[in-house]
Amino acid sequence: MRMDLDKQLNGSVQKAFLLLEAFTLDKPEWGVSELARSLGANKSTIYRLLATLEKLGVLQQNRRSEKYRLGLKLFELGHRVSIHQAVVHCTHPVLEEVARAIAETVHLAILEGTHIRYLDKVESPQGLKISTEIGSLRPAHCTGLGKMLLACADSEQQQAVLDATPLFAQTANTIVSAAALRRELAEIRERSFALDREEYEIGLICVAVPIFNQQGDLVAGLSASGPANRFREEALPHYVSILKRGAEKIREGIGNFQL
Repeated sequence: MRMDLDKQLNGSVQKAFLLLEAFTLDKPEWGVSELARSLGANKSTIYRLLATLEKLGVLQQNRRSEKYRLGLKLFELGHRVSIHQAVVHCTHPVLEEVARAIAETVHLAILEGTHIRYLDKVESPQGLKISTEIGSLRPAHCTGLGKMLLACADSEQQQAVLDATPLFAQTANTIVSAAALRRELAEIRERSFALDREEYEIGLICVAVPIFNQQGDLVAGLSASGPANRFREEALPHYVSILKRGAEKIREGIGNFQL
């Protein structure tokens, strides 16, 4: 059943993107029938897709002609990408400094709903590569960055994750109880750093700290990740100190910027 649903969703996403690509500078507006003919698709299917995309703000309908054109949501998303790139341009040198000082892979990420999104990454100078990609998503409840960002997030964002029960177990070490995760977040908030002890991937440890802007707003998270066999418990205060210095440099560099 789940597999069938995934196929349906994948198919819908592909159709939606195909449909959106039909809107060009030469042809900025489409009616339902002409778009269905152009794409060789069923008219009712095209109508449903157009109506859904309009509700999401991706498309707008001209009430007079009943034709559709691209909406402001795409502009907003495109603008968001440029904002992220501007932040990365400012923060990347700091990530390089932290990676050299801590000798592990360093990530910059933001919270998006129940997941984190990686904005930037600097590989460990020791050569071991970690399977993360810039722009990719990972669940917040079982990652160091995710738990750190959740601990500093507002109650609504926290509740969205806590309500996503059952929290799935990525490894045997993943926290799957909402009550246990709530306690963990309270502890993280108190000590101002988070640990992922092989909760997302066996053999991988992650230490994360928050990044605030100069108004005190949560902006992103900064982390260092490395193999468990290289992680030294007694060095944890040293790792956290380096990450916090990096987060402070980023705070100074971004001013009152908000993502």
